[in-house]
Amino acid sequence: MPKSIKKIGVLTSGGDSPGMNAAIRSVVRACAYHNIECVGIYRGYEGLMEGDFKSMNARSVRGIINKGGTILKSARSKEFRTKEGRQKAFDKLNESGVEGLVVVGGDGTFTGAMIFNQEFDFPVMGIPGTIDNDIFGTSHTLGFDTALNTVVEAIDKIRDTASSHNRLFFVEVMGRDVGHIALNVGIAGGAEEILIPEEDLGLDRLVESLNRSRQSGKSSSIVIVAEGDKIGKNIFELKDYVDENMEGYDVRVSVLGHMQRGGAPSCFDRVLASRMGVKAVESLLEGQTNYMVGLLNNKMELTPLDNAIKGKSKINLELLRVSDIMST
Repeated sequence: MPKSIKKIGVLTSGGDSPGMNAAIRSVVRACAYHNIECVGIYRGYEGLMEGDFKSMNARSVRGIINKGGTILKSARSKEFRTKEGRQKAFDKLNESGVEGLVVVGGDGTFTGAMIFNQEFDFPVMGIPGTIDNDIFGTSHTLGFDTALNTVVEAIDKIRDTASSHNRLFFVEVMGRDVGHIALNVGIAGGAEEILIPEEDLGLDRLVESLNRSRQSGKSSSIVIVAEGDKIGKNIFELKDYVDENMEGYDVRVSVLGHMQRGGAPSCFDRVLASRMGVKAVESLLEGQTNYMVGLLNNKMELTPLDNAIKGKSKINLELLRVSDIMST
């Protein structure tokens, strides 16, 4: 028989992403629906160790589904990586009567939760919140769809300037290890080239491709660059290389940075967060632990945290082919 849980805690950790507030709201209201107490834990694992808890009910989360960021704040904690730090967290949970934990974040957040579960046999459930979409076991992470919409809007505005001045723009988007954002927004924004960590185009091939675009009649170009792309040391090195090896282009760089993480979550992310929160709470109540909630084939599924952390999300090969065709 699963252990009867009467009180659940929820925290957000790591980089913020649109949809985290919607997930908090869903966890709190799912607890209220099942007559379970819920506490919000502020500042991630740092607040967990310090006992920075606040009781929450259905009314505590009104008006937040449309807000970006996280009302519970987020922080990275070095101390929680130590056994002593995790012991402090366990003691605080016991003192407050919390019997299960929902954590919203990325692989670093999940690693902490998995180790905590292994050491103290404490029920944990993960919700993937990161705009990079780099978590195995879900087709979409919270914030990914919103980030795509934010970046596409920026690209559309940059293209207006590029077309007006016959300019070549290198636009850097987030994606340290994977190119999901770059590949999707590149297609949606009509980019001439998309540079991602998974595909090494090479500097010479990049110049050749840009030359072909110009010969086909294009007077301006947009190149989307994932921050983890391996062609150059950074996006400014790419600009310098093209400046030296191509004539006739006024080359500019735009680094979108943290604006990609902000803003009101899209409809998709709000619905996804709501589904994930309910699934996380009900899975804990069913006795499940050490899993991540994910979206697979439009269904809520559970993936062991270890697999979510160690597994690698794969780039969509069909999108790569589509991007090649669209850049003709």
